[in-house]
Amino acid sequence: MAADKPEAEVGLVLYRQCQMAMVHGMTDLLAIASTFSVERGGPRVRVSHWIIDECGDVTRQYDTDRGKSGEPDVLIVPGRLTGPPGLEESAPYARWLLDRHARGTTLASNCGGAFLLAATGLLSGRPATTHWLFAEAFRERFPEVLLDPDRMVIEDGDIITAGGLMAWTDLGIRLVDRLLGPTVMIETAKFLLVDPAGREQRHYSRFVPRLTHGDEPIVKVQHWLQARSGIGVNVTDMAGTAGLEERTFLRRFKAATGMKPTEYVQHLRIGKARELLEFTRRSIDQIAWSVGYEDSSAFRRVFQRILGLSPGEYRNRFHSGADLAVAA
Repeated sequence: MAADKPEAEVGLVLYRQCQMAMVHGMTDLLAIASTFSVERGGPRVRVSHWIIDECGDVTRQYDTDRGKSGEPDVLIVPGRLTGPPGLEESAPYARWLLDRHARGTTLASNCGGAFLLAATGLLSGRPATTHWLFAEAFRERFPEVLLDPDRMVIEDGDIITAGGLMAWTDLGIRLVDRLLGPTVMIETAKFLLVDPAGREQRHYSRFVPRLTHGDEPIVKVQHWLQARSGIGVNVTDMAGTAGLEERTFLRRFKAATGMKPTEYVQHLRIGKARELLEFTRRSIDQIAWSVGYEDSSAFRRVFQRILGLSPGEYRNRFHSGADLAVAA
C-alpha cells in the first residue's frame, strides 16, 4: 500500500535550546501532507529527529518508521530562541552534516540554524538567508557566504535556507512541493492557512542600523539622522555634523554603516512611512510628503524597491486595524 512506502525521509537535528515549536510543527506539517498524499494514492514522508547522545554519536531520537534503517534524504537544522549557536557548539553537528551531505543528503536550515549549517563550510560562495536580525553577525562570522536576508527561503539545489523563526512554514511547504508534488503542497497550505508563495523577509524586517562600528563622528551623524527620521537633510549637513570634509565623510560613512548616506536616509524615511501606513489613515501622497518626498511617484518607487511591496499593498497587509483619525 502507498502508506507503507515513504517517498523520502526528512530528519530534524535537535541541539541545545533549539526551537521545539518548529521541530514539532514541521513534524505535523509533513504528517498532514502525507495524509493528503496517501488519500490520493501517493507516498508519504518519513520524519525523524536526531540528537547527540552521551557517547557523542548522532542518533535517532524519534522516527515515524522506528526500526527501519536508511539515511535521511533531507536534514533540517532549526533555529533557536536564545540566538544562533556558536562555532564550538556547532562543530560536532557540522562534521556529521558534512558527512551526510557527502552521501547525498540535502541540507536545510531555519532562522539561526544557518549559523550551524554554515559551520560546515558548504555555504561558502553560495546564496543563503537567515533571520534578518542576525544578518550582521552572520556576515561577520561567515563573510564568504552570499547572504540575502531579504529572502524568506533560498533553494540552491542541495542546500535550502529559510529566514525568520516562522519561516519554517515556508520551508515545509517547499519541501512538500519537492517530495510530494504541487497538488499536495497546495492542499497542505490551504489546510494550514499558509500562503504558499509571495512572502519575503523584507516585508517584515525593520531597518536596524549598525551603531557598534566604533567611528564616533559617524555614530554622531546616525543619531542626528535618527532624530530627524532622515527628513530635510543633505550630505553637506551630515559632513558638517561629523566635522569631516565631505569626501572623507562619504568614505567613512560607507565603511562604517555598509551604506551610502543617501541609501541610509531612504531607509530611515521608509521606516517612518511604514509606521504611518500601519497606524494612520493618511493618504499615500500625504505620507510621502511627510517623510520628505515632494514627488509621491518617487516615494512609491523607493518604497517598492526597499520592501518589494507598493505602499498600498503594504497598508492592506499590515495596517493595525485601529480606527484612527486621519492626520492632517
